[in-house]
Amino acid sequence: MSVEDGGVPGLGRPSKARWTLMLLLSTAMYGAHAPLLALCHVDGRVPFRPSSAVLLTELTKLLLCTFSLLVGWQAWPWGGPPWRQAAPFALPALLYGANNNLVIYLQRYMDPSTYQVLSNLKIGRMALFYCLCLRRRLSARQGLALLLLMAAGACYAAGGLQDPGNTLPGSPPAAKAGPMPLHITPLGLLLLIVYCLISGLSSVYTELLMKRQRLPLALQNLFLYTFGVLLNLGLHAGGGPGPGLLEGFSGWAALVVLSQALNGLLTSAVMKHGSSFTRLFVVSCSLVVNAVLSAALLRLQLPAAFFLATLLIGLAVHLYYGSR
Repeated sequence: MSVEDGGVPGLGRPSKARWTLMLLLSTAMYGAHAPLLALCHVDGRVPFRPSSAVLLTELTKLLLCTFSLLVGWQAWPWGGPPWRQAAPFALPALLYGANNNLVIYLQRYMDPSTYQVLSNLKIGRMALFYCLCLRRRLSARQGLALLLLMAAGACYAAGGLQDPGNTLPGSPPAAKAGPMPLHITPLGLLLLIVYCLISGLSSVYTELLMKRQRLPLALQNLFLYTFGVLLNLGLHAGGGPGPGLLEGFSGWAALVVLSQALNGLLTSAVMKHGSSFTRLFVVSCSLVVNAVLSAALLRLQLPAAFFLATLLIGLAVHLYYGSR
């Protein structure tokens, strides 16, 4: 795989301690995302436009990586930034923008922990894109590990599907009194499949792009999030009448925006110095954080299928990284 030299030497991987801390923080933020969105609900629905949250998240990421460059945390390339290398970031910005909006809509059709576990269905598609686009081969142990992650999602889906008629008309189960049951509607499952397809393609393409360009990570983020802000601004403006940009926002909503912005920056570091599968395992391991927060904040009831899925994910992590 060729490397485009942007004139910046020594773009090495972070130290082991720093790398571990980054992965732990990313795991915590992934796990907290769906419960925080559930806490934003008013009368069973998200009170703000999903496009508003995504636009503010992209804008926050853009401001943070710009600040990183301005204060000198990462150096500019010699001779100035090669702007011709910015154009390829338009595609992942479009894909991420679509998925970031979709993930908020998904919360209407499933509970946070069901979303967290079933999002592992993206693994099969990502493995295919990974082998085709990056021309990498997986060992038998690694392939088995990925199958276990997919099995965990399928196992959980079998116990989580329910008739949407069991909920209040027009409201997700989060609006009901009492503990929140595990649930997913058929429409939610269909949207989740689309989400997983886009997620796999965007992750592999972004990894390929970031590793081919020998540029500072903050500069690559600047390219990516500039397109992200422009695209999401267009989506927000073209979304028709609805709440204003900040209408319906609460402290929980602000925390969603900030945590997702920080997690986006951490994820880009994982893509640059790790791999798409490292990110996948971070998402899978965030199941523990998600379960703790969902049980504590939403009184979510966790049946045996949930813990079986968690066990399969733990075994998959051991197989995949134990083979190295």
